Amino acid sequence: QVQLVESGGGLVQAGGSLRLSCAASGSILRIYDMAWYRQAPGKQRELVAGITSGGSTNYVDSVKGRFTISRDNAKNTMYLQMNSLRSEDTAVYYCKMVVLGTIWKNDYWGQGTQVTVSS
Repeated sequence: QVQLVESGGGLVQAGGSLRLSCAASGSILRIYDMAWYRQAPGKQRELVAGITSGGSTNYVDSVKGRFTISRDNAKNTMYLQMNSLRSEDTAVYYCKMVVLGTIWKNDYWGQGTQVTVSS
């Protein structure tokens, strides 16, 4: 079994910063793509940022220049540095990893962490 545990969410004022972490544990042979998603109340879940095993990154337009995704393969951990936060960034943030375990490759999700930006 593989588990993803997120941390780092919270309440911050507009213009502030937060750093989210997502750590994978369990029977892991390799982790491929990683990504952060978010879901605001009444809205669909959207892809915020992604990073490949080779380190290539992509971002939704609304966070470009403000958010930075990174990964530490030795620790099976992914990060999302969020700067210049805006009220519209308020959402539950979820991490997702494509993980090769001992039997098969599958998508795994974290439990979600709340980010609230006050204006």
